[in-house]
Amino acid sequence: MNPKLQSLLSTQVSRRTVLKLAGVSTLGGALGYSRFSKPQPSTYQKDAIALPTHLSQPRRAVVVGGGLAGLAAAYELSQRGVEVTLLEKSPQLGGKIASWDIEVGGEPLRMEHGFHGFFPQYYNLWSLVDELEAQENFTSLPFYAVVYKGDKQAYAPERFRPSSSAFPWNIVDLAIASDNRLNWGLNLLKFSHWQVFREITGFHPQRSYGRLDNMSVTEWVKNDFPQGLYDLYFLPFAKSSLNAPDVLSAGELMQFFHFYFFGNPEGLAFRGTRQDMGRSLVDPIVAAIQRKGGKVLTGVSVTQVNWADSQVASVDYVDGTVTSPAPFWVAKNDVIPTEGATQFYGAGDRVYATQDHTEALSLTCTHQGCTVQPAANGEFHCPCHGAVYDAQGRVVSGPARRDLDRYQVVQTEGDRIQLASANPTPSLAQTLDADYFVFATDVPGVRYLLDQSQGDVHPQIQEQIGQLAIADPFAVARFWFDQDFDWEFSDFTSLSGYRLTDSITLYHRIQDDYIEWAKKTGGSVVELHAYCYKERDFPTQQAILTTFEEELYDIVPALKDASMLHRELVNQKNFSGFPPGSYPNRPETQSLAPNLLFAGDWVKMPFPCGLMERAVSSGLLAANAVLHQEGLQRRTLLTVRPQGVFSILA
Repeated sequence: MNPKLQSLLSTQVSRRTVLKLAGVSTLGGALGYSRFSKPQPSTYQKDAIALPTHLSQPRRAVVVGGGLAGLAAAYELSQRGVEVTLLEKSPQLGGKIASWDIEVGGEPLRMEHGFHGFFPQYYNLWSLVDELEAQENFTSLPFYAVVYKGDKQAYAPERFRPSSSAFPWNIVDLAIASDNRLNWGLNLLKFSHWQVFREITGFHPQRSYGRLDNMSVTEWVKNDFPQGLYDLYFLPFAKSSLNAPDVLSAGELMQFFHFYFFGNPEGLAFRGTRQDMGRSLVDPIVAAIQRKGGKVLTGVSVTQVNWADSQVASVDYVDGTVTSPAPFWVAKNDVIPTEGATQFYGAGDRVYATQDHTEALSLTCTHQGCTVQPAANGEFHCPCHGAVYDAQGRVVSGPARRDLDRYQVVQTEGDRIQLASANPTPSLAQTLDADYFVFATDVPGVRYLLDQSQGDVHPQIQEQIGQLAIADPFAVARFWFDQDFDWEFSDFTSLSGYRLTDSITLYHRIQDDYIEWAKKTGGSVVELHAYCYKERDFPTQQAILTTFEEELYDIVPALKDASMLHRELVNQKNFSGFPPGSYPNRPETQSLAPNLLFAGDWVKMPFPCGLMERAVSSGLLAANAVLHQEGLQRRTLLTVRPQGVFSILA
């Protein structure tokens, strides 16, 4: 370099700036390359040397929880020679992707907890699908639309398609294709807007959480945030994380955006399952576990976790779920309108009513799990399928065949009560001891396991699990009609601007059984989702159903002239919450107990991931921790670019 030029640079440009410019220069070359050649996934935790892949001595593992996280952990361990026993409290495996039999007009079909999209960057999930030779169970959706309804600002629908270019070219392509590009409201000459751009494109696992985890998304965007960006992308995609913006950490949203938008070259188009997710994904995983000698037990409840020498020694379990004698705590529900002396506890699809605080009645319909509603005459009516129970919870008319479950109030503590079944199923507890234990339940489930622990439990484990949050409730309504209708958007479409509804799915155009049903009947099957509604706005399931129906006829006016043949409602409050300040103390895969591993979408992950990929990856991480302790080759895990392209500028 010319000495005079070098001297000028040294006096006018700081060393840090030179380093940043050098980094940007190198980055520019990489970005130019990524425009024409698809970047490959990043590798996490690849062992440097070749190690044995299978055990040479017997080892046993107990996995508690049969959702995707537990299934992934049990699968990997069973394939490596570990003797696995998986325990699941529900009759069906799969957790949030479970499915079960229903009947519509005398014809058998399958119901689920709602449509799930399988994105291309779910690298670890797809690696399992490949090993299971189950690729044919999935079908591609060619594009993905977001449709907006707004009183103040009108936005054209957005259409997202597959991509093969990394940032920034994927965003350039989006801007070119978007009819809303002039409405983003982003002005990089404004310092506040530059900060927003830096955050969404410069995710860094430590620094982003350090800057943003202490505030909610709502708090972060309230000061001079580009309104178009918020309306078009931040609001609908924040809610699709299943956490409402007012209680979602802004740092967590940056991780979510990085995984789905800025850190991968895959785009937002995705695949769905050709049949229900139980047959398409859960059943193949379970079959692979069982082929290797693994035991899979459903409809069982863990009644005690036994600790010794600061680790888990064994678990006790009994047959039965609802009628398990194990006591549990539920908080008071302040949003359901009170009926005389009746008080309500619990939420979502697990609500309990008590009048004298000595006994409580479960309001979970024994037919399909909807929450029954108190009627003026003292009866309880199911809003989903019409079952009627008397004031004592006894079946008056079907389709329910079993009375509502009754519970004893064991003790009261502030605004919560502890319940235990008044008529527990007589069953002797069985004990399972093992070398390793994987707790892979949802948040209420892992809290329950710690509550049922006896012995020397590490206090930090109790503290971490106790601080885990649960998101606002999630609701799904599926409707069958006698007519089809024209639809210009994607078969799964996100919706923004409605009081309750966040998406619509046209099942009669995606899953084979529903396609056949529509061909035979000329009808249609549509599903609406509410990702994270506020209970105070919709305190009963009847209010949810009524609002869903009203908004459906607004979304698809043609259905006003159709006859509704059937409907199903699923209402849950068990999704993981990611509130401000929760990141630092979130449990990791390896707990402070050497033989206890955690898996689930609530676990702090060492690389970007989300939703189903987060669950699967956490299960594989738990299995890897066991394999590592046994000196075996760990499974190589894949992820998107670990940090944002512009993280060097942050």
